[in-house]
Amino acid sequence: MSNYAKKKRSAAVFPKNQKVLSLLGENIKLACKRRGYSQSLIAERTGLSRNTVRKIEQGDSSVSIGHYVAVLGVLGLVDDFAKVASDDVLGRKLQDIKLMSKS
Repeated sequence: MSNYAKKKRSAAVFPKNQKVLSLLGENIKLACKRRGYSQSLIAERTGLSRNTVRKIEQGDSSVSIGHYVAVLGVLGLVDDFAKVASDDVLGRKLQDIKLMSKS
């Protein structure tokens, strides 16, 4: 296998967005602690490795969003994830401007 094929692709994350991921990871870590869930328990229930769970708690951008959702599911918080971008204020304003200019 070539070196190119062995390299993992990673999302380019700007520092401001990395802070958001770090905050998400910290929130997940705190939710686990509140429930008394260890990294081992989360790993067992999600089928992920402890290392991946640790990366999620650190807000690592190399972890797939599906893995974050799996952990949120174990914590009973996956519905919170569904609320992301549900109230798109900017998008609605842009749409309203576009609709008004067509009149």
